[in-house]
Amino acid sequence: MTRHKNLTVPQQLGADAEVNYGKPAAPDFGPLARDRIPVRTMTESDLQALITIDNRITGFDRTAYFRRKLAEALRESDIRVSLVAELDGGPVGFVMARVDLGEFGRVEPAAVLDTIGVDPDYRQRGIGRALLSQLLMNLATLRIESVRTEIDWNDRELLGYLDHCGFRPSQRLCFEHVVGV
Repeated sequence: MTRHKNLTVPQQLGADAEVNYGKPAAPDFGPLARDRIPVRTMTESDLQALITIDNRITGFDRTAYFRRKLAEALRESDIRVSLVAELDGGPVGFVMARVDLGEFGRVEPAAVLDTIGVDPDYRQRGIGRALLSQLLMNLATLRIESVRTEIDWNDRELLGYLDHCGFRPSQRLCFEHVVGV
C-alpha cells in the first residue's frame, strides 16, 4: 500500500474507506426503473397515444409536431432509438430521440433528445427514469458519448428533472433575437 506520513491509505481514510460489497447498492438512476416498467421501441401506431399524453401535459394540441417527429424518428433517423413505456395495457410515457450516421457511415458520438413525456396520472412512478435509463443503455451500446437536448429556460420542473438525471449545461450557449423588435 502507498504510505504517507507512516500511515497506510485505509488508516488515513478510516475504516469506512474499504468497499463493503455486502452493503445494499446505492440508489441508481436507472436499472431498477427499467426492470420494473416495460419499455419498447416506438412504432407508428403510438402516434395517438403520444399526442394524448402531450396534450395532458401541455394543454396544447401539437398533432402536427408529433406527426413530423414520429416520421423523423421512424423513417428519417438512421438509427431508431425512440421508446415508449407501457403500463396498464397502454403507453404512459415516451422519449423521442435520434442518432444519425455521420460521414462514411460512422455513428455520430452524440444523440439528440427531442421530447420526453409521462402521462400526469403516472408521474412519480419511475416512468421517466425507466425511459431515460433504457435510452442511455441503448446509446451506450451504440458507443454514443453524449445526449443533447434543449429546454425552455423557464421550465424549472423539466430543468430540475434533467439535472437529477445527470444532464449538465453544455459548452454551447444559444442566443435569440426577435427580428423586427
